[in-house]
Amino acid sequence: MAVIYLGLGSNLGDREQNIQDAVRLLKEHGVRIEKASHVIETEPVGGVVQGRFLNAVLKATTHLTPQELLALSQAIERRLGRVATVRNGPRTIDIDILLYDQQKITTQKLIIPHPRMLQRDFVMVPLKEIEPDLVRDLTLCESFLASPS
Repeated sequence: MAVIYLGLGSNLGDREQNIQDAVRLLKEHGVRIEKASHVIETEPVGGVVQGRFLNAVLKATTHLTPQELLALSQAIERRLGRVATVRNGPRTIDIDILLYDQQKITTQKLIIPHPRMLQRDFVMVPLKEIEPDLVRDLTLCESFLASPS
C-alpha cells in the first residue's frame, strides 16, 4: 500500500461538514486514514476575493494508483458540489494530493509532490502537526519538490 498525504480545504457552505464528508467518502473508497491534523482556518491565497478556508491534512494509505486517487478525489469534489469556476476561486471542497510515497510524477493532469506545498501555510502547518520530521526533511530537500522547468 502507498503512503499518501492529502490536503483538504473548503470555504463554501458548511465548511467543517464538507471536510468530514470528504474524509468519509475517501474511507468508503478504500483510503485508510492513518493520521488527521486539526482543522485550521486560513486566509485564501491568490484568486478572487473570497471567504476564509478551513484546511486539514491527512496521512493515509491506499491501493489506488496516483491516477486512480486523482480520479477519486475529483469525483468526491464533484459529489460534494464543487463547480469549476475561476482558478483558486471559492469551493465546497478541494482535495490535493500532496505526496504519494516518494514518487515524483509530472503529467498534464497530475504533479506530485504538490508543486506549491512548501509555500502554503495552510498545508505546512497541519502537515507539521502530524509529521514534523517529514516537514523538516521536505524543507531540507526542497529540490525534490521543485517543479520541472
